[in-house]
Amino acid sequence: MLIVAGEIRMRAGTRDQFFAAVGPLVNATLLEDGCHTYAFTPDPDDADLIRLYELWDDEASLAAHLGSPHIAAWQATSAGLPIASADL
Repeated sequence: MLIVAGEIRMRAGTRDQFFAAVGPLVNATLLEDGCHTYAFTPDPDDADLIRLYELWDDEASLAAHLGSPHIAAWQATSAGLPIASADL
């Protein structure tokens, strides 16, 4: 198993924009072979913080995910979001 975890900090007061945009990525990713968990979760104590947790069968599954069309679409979408920082 392979775990990917991290956090995304949004500019103040913009976290809802992220969740409005990320749904299609999550839905498509959860259908991928090798994906057990793919979750973006709001931090209950920090209104601008999102936590990411992914669980994959192996590196090959993650590599296929990273090369998928929905990741390419997400990269274009996320470029327009008010993300202050990301640490994965």
